[in-house]
Amino acid sequence: MVRGAAQQRLPRTGPASRAPGPAEKPCRRRKPRTEFALKEIMSSGGAEDDIPQAERKTVTDFCYLLDKSKQLFNGLRDLPQYGQKQWQSYFGRTFDVYTKLWKFQQQHRQVLDNRYGLKRWQIGEIASKIGQLYYHYYLRTSETSYLNEAFSFYSAIRQRSYYSQVNKEDRPELVVKKLRYYARFIVVCLLLNKMDVVKDLVKELSDEIEDYTHRFNTEDQVEWNLVLQEVAAFIEADPVMVLNDDNTIVITSNRLSETGAPLLEQGMIVGQLALADALIIGNCNNQVKFSELTIDMFRMLQALEREPMNLASQMNKPGMQELPANSVLLIYLSATGVFPSGRSDSEGPYDFGGVLTNSNRDVINGDAIHKRNQSYKEMHCLHPGDLYPFTRKPLFIIVDSSNSVAYKNFTNLFGQPLVCLLSPTAYPKALQDQSQRGSLFTLFLNNPLMAFLFVSGLSSMRRGLWEKCQDYLRKINRDIAQLLTHSRSIDQSFLQFFGDEFLRLLLTRFIFCSATMRMHKIFRQETRNYPESYPQLPRDETVENPHLQKHILELASILDVRNVFLENTLDDY
Repeated sequence: MVRGAAQQRLPRTGPASRAPGPAEKPCRRRKPRTEFALKEIMSSGGAEDDIPQAERKTVTDFCYLLDKSKQLFNGLRDLPQYGQKQWQSYFGRTFDVYTKLWKFQQQHRQVLDNRYGLKRWQIGEIASKIGQLYYHYYLRTSETSYLNEAFSFYSAIRQRSYYSQVNKEDRPELVVKKLRYYARFIVVCLLLNKMDVVKDLVKELSDEIEDYTHRFNTEDQVEWNLVLQEVAAFIEADPVMVLNDDNTIVITSNRLSETGAPLLEQGMIVGQLALADALIIGNCNNQVKFSELTIDMFRMLQALEREPMNLASQMNKPGMQELPANSVLLIYLSATGVFPSGRSDSEGPYDFGGVLTNSNRDVINGDAIHKRNQSYKEMHCLHPGDLYPFTRKPLFIIVDSSNSVAYKNFTNLFGQPLVCLLSPTAYPKALQDQSQRGSLFTLFLNNPLMAFLFVSGLSSMRRGLWEKCQDYLRKINRDIAQLLTHSRSIDQSFLQFFGDEFLRLLLTRFIFCSATMRMHKIFRQETRNYPESYPQLPRDETVENPHLQKHILELASILDVRNVFLENTLDDY
């Protein structure tokens, strides 16, 4: 399961918005809600005694289910974000109640319309909550099938115009519900790579925001406009466009498919470890982000997920309460580097700096606390030593930072498989201006062909050539797998992780990235432009292998960019 996908934080301000309070018990709200509905009928010319008992029971049951669903939904925020012992059963109960509520309002729509005064936006709210449940189930499990279910409910709300009458009511809080629905729908579409739908939703959301701010003169206009700007920047983050013959953009998916990772062939001796959990951590302030998900986090999230499968097959999988014995934890860090404040006599796991975990540092008299005494360590830094407790079990670390090399100074205290893939600490000046659109290193791990095109100076490509290059890249990955598994001097940790297809794909992409940068003319100006790893890979058998270099030059020839690479790189070392 992939952890760390950011929770949505959308503007909550407005004339009628308030912080969510504690969940009310259904027994305290059931009777007043029902009495209110019946009194409304009496005030419209009928009498309470005239209501058939069956219809009275229908309204009462609906109110109970509605209140119970709200109580359970509000309780979700009290669940711990990590760990699996509590959330699964609670989610199951919440799903059951919302399923009953949804079917109930469908079966008794006419009675609820006449006796309860059920409005279409209220039906939309129920559907939106179910969509949110599926989305949060996806966040917990990383099963992309649940994203499809969330999309189905959000899409139905739009197709059936459940919120269409909201703008006619003088209730700004209802309009905010509609705006927040749009923002949630956009997040799901982004994760499913439905960019055409995203563009339509952004246009509709823009019109809704303009109408909302014009009618109610609210204070949250700036925040909603920022949402629009973030989405627009997110859509344009990819540095290369793949085009159809009619110049429409091809939307490519970077999730693991059946043909994604190189297959294990006969004679490859690898471990049986399996990726079981992942923490994705991002703290790059200058990066494009949406819903607090930076573009680096988004790309790594997709690199660790499969293409959506049949939901029924996923629902039947038994939930794991604890990590199995052969499991691997992956930690991905994409954050600003924190460097040592001064020279140290020791070289321990807290003496090399690390990555920044909190950009909003405490400030006293205008100075950040961490600057008051340089003899202290940075308190908002994740040092290599902070990860030592996790090394009691197999651990796979990816660090994308200007101080990634701090994690090269690891000590394997417990003898468990441990690998750190480390980004370059600097990039050639020609590429530095692109940092807002995401790190090049993470792009190589997510979409190596797009990254290769970008460093080769290409910004667009026809679909036919793209597919030809993808086929050749799959051949390169197969050969990298052969090189790595047949190496006589490679650290066994790499082979222990190579049995898992996600980690196998990441390792082959890392080697391809490193080999490409070592052959590229502008990257060879400084060694800090190259990725590194802990333990070190045998360079002559992997990242500087002549057979792999020949493949990279051939790929460059297919793209007619061979001139940006060195022909005889081994002679230059």
